[in-house]
Amino acid sequence: MAILFGSQEWADKVCEELNSSQIYKEAAKNWEGDMYIIVEPDATFKQRIIVYFDLWHGDCRSACIVKDENEKSPKYRICGPFAIMKQILDKKVDSVQAMMTGRLKVKGDMAQIMRMPRAAVEFVNGMTTFETVFPD
Repeated sequence: MAILFGSQEWADKVCEELNSSQIYKEAAKNWEGDMYIIVEPDATFKQRIIVYFDLWHGDCRSACIVKDENEKSPKYRICGPFAIMKQILDKKVDSVQAMMTGRLKVKGDMAQIMRMPRAAVEFVNGMTTFETVFPD
């Protein structure tokens, strides 16, 4: 069953997939920091989506859709246009490469992200283990 991207059900499913992945748990065992994934509107997608993930030592403690960016104060904010986010989820673009080339903007401790690229890769993998349907 496909899950609608940007829905609370989608956020919950990503959290569930991360928590059931031993590969993610190992890759992110030293990760400390919550984050926003912010999907910006572009020519193909007209709404802004903010997904909050509370990530701590290989666990996703919670995930939710946030309406106001000021609702929480996460350690990281990863921001990019819908087209790039969709390409990452479709595994057509590497997330770490997108950060390094500026296609995704990162606010937070970039050095920590660069020390743990496998955690970033496995985080994205947790978003791609189930079928996602994208809104029109």
